[in-house]
Amino acid sequence: MSRTERKGVPTPTADLAGLIGQEIGVSRWIHVDQARIDAFAEITEDRQFIHIDPEAAKATPFGGTIAHGFLTLSLLSAMTYDAVPPLEGVVMGVNYGFDKLRFLAPVPSGSNVRGRFKLLSAEDKGGGRWLLKHEVTVEIEGAEKPALIAEWLGMQVVGG
Repeated sequence: MSRTERKGVPTPTADLAGLIGQEIGVSRWIHVDQARIDAFAEITEDRQFIHIDPEAAKATPFGGTIAHGFLTLSLLSAMTYDAVPPLEGVVMGVNYGFDKLRFLAPVPSGSNVRGRFKLLSAEDKGGGRWLLKHEVTVEIEGAEKPALIAEWLGMQVVGG
């Protein structure tokens, strides 16, 4: 279900315990084309040839340019907005970091990727703060191996 379809369907904090261990959402496919890769290279100043030089990249084992691992990682924000419903009464959410992160396969330029989210834990930190841990797998359309797997932490603040 997309973010648009989930609008108006927030998750009550009382339901979190029952969702642990379950897949709670899958994002839309996001296209990772050369223009996106080039823009990321400029913004981050990571201009390694395997990302921005299609001719030179053809001679590598990748056979062409690939997305930066950090570009793929940065798309998690968009993916979570699509796939993970907010908590009921949420005021804000902030990125809290990662417990685990592995880049497993390169994302070739022109690929589509999407995120698959499973709730691993939900801790009530008091004061309306909830620390949520999701396992997220970023799939590459048509590929057996995912681009990355991570345990991602997010703090959601629920208002009274």
